[in-house]
Amino acid sequence: MRSGIINVYKEGGYTSFDVVAVLRKTLGIRKIGHTGTLDPMAEGVLPICVGKATRVVDLLTDKSKTYEAVMLLGKETDTEDITGEVLSECDERVLSGITGERVKDVLLSFCPEYDQLPPMYSAIKKDGKKLYELAREGKTVEREKRHVLIHEIRDIKKEGNEVSFTVFCGKGTYIRSLCRDAGNLLGCKACLKSLKRTTVGDFSVDDALRLSKIKDSVSKEDFSFIRPIDSVFLKYGRFDFATEDRKIVLNGGKIPSEKKGFFRCYLDTGEFMGIYKGDGSLLKPEKLFYEFDQ
Repeated sequence: MRSGIINVYKEGGYTSFDVVAVLRKTLGIRKIGHTGTLDPMAEGVLPICVGKATRVVDLLTDKSKTYEAVMLLGKETDTEDITGEVLSECDERVLSGITGERVKDVLLSFCPEYDQLPPMYSAIKKDGKKLYELAREGKTVEREKRHVLIHEIRDIKKEGNEVSFTVFCGKGTYIRSLCRDAGNLLGCKACLKSLKRTTVGDFSVDDALRLSKIKDSVSKEDFSFIRPIDSVFLKYGRFDFATEDRKIVLNGGKIPSEKKGFFRCYLDTGEFMGIYKGDGSLLKPEKLFYEFDQ
């Protein structure tokens, strides 16, 4: 089984860990990791790293993301989405006075950045325990606000008590909490009704594969859906080592070079070695992916 990244389309009802468990069984490999959780009710892009590619999980987690969301006005829940227990509801007379223009102004007020309080039902840890575990025990603990980037919110449309919008944001942003905060500013409370993640960095929903499709491909011994590791680093220039450098490189050595910056480096055979950094005199390994036991 080769290493690489799979652009999975996570369907509603699955947790991110469910997807990993299914792929472990399907591919027959233990070393698999996801690039950031996606709530069970949510669907969309979930890049999965296989084998040596698990070393780039942190890089993909840091990527900007795009979501298509629907916010429900007038309802507050403990999970901040419609799957949770209703804590309060707003009077219809108040809701009827909230215009689409007002909703748009409030949502855009969160751009380009703001300090967001993460939800209790999240995987963030507090004193070594995940917040959602504490929440399930009926506990609410103090959380620190996190500075999040909201690059853009567009296509805002209000129909009745539902508001659909698309948000392009940085890592660590909870769309559930964005809805909560918008509802508080509007004075009517709000929660997330539906969520679809359409991009994670360069990974798009347009070519994401459902688990059923992946299983079908594996049954046909077709693994072309696994993207090579170096596809994550296309923003870096390419550098091919000379044949005489092969022994030095395979021993983790540095190569004399006037190059500066990061480069995707390959052996003379075309095999991807890893990411190297040049300082103007030497090219040094930063993150290696080559199978040294070959």
